[in-house]
Amino acid sequence: MKRKLRYDIEMGAYIVTIFTCILLGFLVVCAIAASLSKNLLNTILIFMSYSLVMSIIWILLESPDLAITEAAVGAGVTTVLFLVTLKKIDAIKKDGDGGQDNNIERNDIVEENRNVKKEGTCEIDGNRRRGCEEE
Repeated sequence: MKRKLRYDIEMGAYIVTIFTCILLGFLVVCAIAASLSKNLLNTILIFMSYSLVMSIIWILLESPDLAITEAAVGAGVTTVLFLVTLKKIDAIKKDGDGGQDNNIERNDIVEENRNVKKEGTCEIDGNRRRGCEEE
């Protein structure tokens, strides 16, 4: 009886170790994918899944307080703030026909920031402001 119990405990520890290694591999994949993704909305979703997997790892490491914090802040609040920011900068637009999202990619936003100085803009102390009168 003791031998079977010991075998069950060792097998359970082995399965948890394999599961933890799979989750750590997924974290690495998420980090690389978030870095290489061109679509901002996809990057936010990848970041959210990274935080959820990290909270599972905190549970496996027997740290439930960190797991709850990671899930609430990392996957919850931060994701909502990123989505609101994308909406505010018009990176997420609704299509008039199908109602699908047209997502602006990172390169489009960087290019738009480079070309900000257009008609009706001026630069004061290195800051771009709209509606300034040139002196």
